[in-house]
Amino acid sequence: MYAYVKKAFVAAAGLGLAVAAPIAAASSAQALPAIMIYKVQYNSPGADTGSNTSLNSEYVVIKNTTRTNRSITGWTLRDKTGYTYKFPAFTLKAGATVTVRTGRGTATTANRYYNYSWYVWNNSGDTAYLKTAAGTTVDTCSWTSSGSAKYC
Repeated sequence: MYAYVKKAFVAAAGLGLAVAAPIAAASSAQALPAIMIYKVQYNSPGADTGSNTSLNSEYVVIKNTTRTNRSITGWTLRDKTGYTYKFPAFTLKAGATVTVRTGRGTATTANRYYNYSWYVWNNSGDTAYLKTAAGTTVDTCSWTSSGSAKYC
């Protein structure tokens, strides 16, 4: 990408053209998705006992990066194996996050629950997929065995 921007800059400068287009293209390519996987806490603290507290310490944070409320009704969050959470009627407020926890709990605007009795995210490495109701992948986040959480 750097070589392309540099060549475009040199060519544009030689022709006396403005160089804003190549610079804008470089920055827009790095834009955040409107709705993204912000963090995955794939290894809950302590031993994996299967307690609801331990299960809910394993989670994924989804973030709305825009200044507009966004409906994510019917969207899914899944792992490589296919364990899937499907959002019911849900609007993620502008700039807000929602945490999808593995265990059981009462759904709120801040927390949602898989209601599983065992862990979803593999400590040894996995990938989280966020997809629209139509099945289009919006964002992914992958990790390996090091650490316990990943900011995406």
